[in-house]
Amino acid sequence: MTGIPAAKPPRGRAGLRSGTRSGLRSGLRTLAWIPFTALRYLAVRRRDKSTPSSLLAVLGIATGVMSLTIVLSVMNGFQLGFIESILEISSYHVRVEGSDSPVPDEGLVRELSALPGTASVVPFLDVQTIIRGGKRSQAGCLLRGLPPEVRELDPGFSAQLEIETGSFDLVGKRSVVLGAELARNIGAGVGDTVVFLAFAGNALDSLSPEDAAFTVTGTFRSGFYEYDLGWAFTSLADASDLYGEPVPWAYGVKLRDRWRDEAAVAAMGRATGARNLRATSWRVYNRAFFGALRTEKLVMFGLVALIFVVVALNIFQAQRRSVLERRDEIGLLRAVGASPFAVRLVFVIDGLAIGLAGATAGMIPGLAVASDISLFFSAIEFVANSFISAGNFVTGLAAGGAVRGTESFRIFSPAVFYIREIPSRVVPLEAAAIYAFGFLSATAASWLASGRASRVRPAEVLRDE
Repeated sequence: MTGIPAAKPPRGRAGLRSGTRSGLRSGLRTLAWIPFTALRYLAVRRRDKSTPSSLLAVLGIATGVMSLTIVLSVMNGFQLGFIESILEISSYHVRVEGSDSPVPDEGLVRELSALPGTASVVPFLDVQTIIRGGKRSQAGCLLRGLPPEVRELDPGFSAQLEIETGSFDLVGKRSVVLGAELARNIGAGVGDTVVFLAFAGNALDSLSPEDAAFTVTGTFRSGFYEYDLGWAFTSLADASDLYGEPVPWAYGVKLRDRWRDEAAVAAMGRATGARNLRATSWRVYNRAFFGALRTEKLVMFGLVALIFVVVALNIFQAQRRSVLERRDEIGLLRAVGASPFAVRLVFVIDGLAIGLAGATAGMIPGLAVASDISLFFSAIEFVANSFISAGNFVTGLAAGGAVRGTESFRIFSPAVFYIREIPSRVVPLEAAAIYAFGFLSATAASWLASGRASRVRPAEVLRDE
């Protein structure tokens, strides 16, 4: 009696695809025990009171992620505010200097405006002066000459400059707009007359003092104390009259993307090569200040990130203890065919779960607080002032029934800090890096701690049993 012949597997591409799918399904079924076992170990650790709780590790990572997100958001708010004030008002994205024409070169302005990526081109002139106001007090001042229509030419400048009193009017003869702190220091307001003193000439032996009276048409705030205290704006014609000859005209160029400044500088160098002009990027012009800000952020990131190091060490110790306690179980897994990497992966998934839970639990409230940091600080100030008021009330009753009042507590008091509100900006790339750093620190700690699990020999474990 002949047996039934076995079915032959299909040949060709169909057979290859069928074999690949069956092999993949078999591999997935083989590896399905790894996450199941890891979750079982994690649940047992949570119920076991004799081992460190995974909840503490989750809370530690969550605290680190939330703290780092909030701290860096506030730092970004302050730093980006300073950077934008500098770029939009003072240095521009690219400065083109070296022109010796008696008046601003309109042909050069058109050439620079025609370059790809250019948003606006504004000629300007800086004059170092001494200003005297109504109090007969004096102060050093940088007087910048600008086109009267500069706010239409340069929307970024207009958006960054807040007019506090009066208007930004440079059309009238000898009109000037002062920084709010400068106007306060010299006792000048809208409609008052101030006197600027400058030294004209291009050599020490030919310097001569030049002074001129200007009418204040407005005051501004930029958010940067140095500009509000020592800057003023007037028209190009009035600034050149006060400066004398020759006039060192400069041209401020704003780019659509300030990060493409190197390509813009190269293009401007080719376009203006015959004029012997020099183009300077904002990175070079403000290198020292921006480098200090970058160093400050890196140091703060490192200090706050020490929380992750402490949590990672705790997870490392907990996982090493778990590996030692489950040496018999690891030996049995190895005896039934589990590879060293698969056994190690069981404990790595445990750390990965802790890291993901902690990073998610910290990132959500961190982003919520960073999105409205003023409300967060207002709540802290309210709680602090409530305790202060209660303490004053109790002290007043103990002293004879009189309740003493004190000044309200402010975390960032305007009397100390030159800010009206606490800025906060979340940079998506930094938030993603903090989240990844949070859960990867736990994963790395578990990977290092589980190295002993991969070195367990089944024969030694079974022989001891």
